[in-house]
Amino acid sequence: MKTLKRKLKSQKNRPIPLLVITISLILLTILLTGCQEDEAIPTPGIYKPPTPAPTSSPTQRISATTNASLACNDYLTFIDDITIPDGTKAAPGEILVKRWRVKNTGDCNWGMGYSLRLISGPDLGASSPQALYPARKNSKAILQITFTAPEQGNYTSMWQAYDPQGNPFGDAFYIEFMVEDKE
Repeated sequence: MKTLKRKLKSQKNRPIPLLVITISLILLTILLTGCQEDEAIPTPGIYKPPTPAPTSSPTQRISATTNASLACNDYLTFIDDITIPDGTKAAPGEILVKRWRVKNTGDCNWGMGYSLRLISGPDLGASSPQALYPARKNSKAILQITFTAPEQGNYTSMWQAYDPQGNPFGDAFYIEFMVEDKE
């Protein structure tokens, strides 16, 4: 009995081990967080983004590649022709790969659903619409369309960018050439 009393006295003066304090604090934290009001806990499944409200301006829209709550404006600025300068001579049936350097000067990123469409002149064998090359805002891009030279004559085919809702935006750009029989 004396040894038991001695053990009890020695344990009274001993400090509480750090491990016991740490475990106690963790348990206390878990218990206190369990007493908070219920919050919505997401359930596993398919993410459905909020539906954007319609915008009032045809050039202002909700970008598919940015936060759905932020409205943005599309704009394309023509910089220069890379291939086939205006007035180039071509032969009937010749394949013409036209490239333009442009800049996305709007505040939307161009992504899925953006397109290039013929707005004036013949299609010259190019399909319309065509996908617009994806470009982040304030970046440059190179657009490319492949044309086929028809019979003799002067030709101009003008194109423009369209957003996913079908609204045109930015500078129009074109190919201008003449077809001559090469003898």
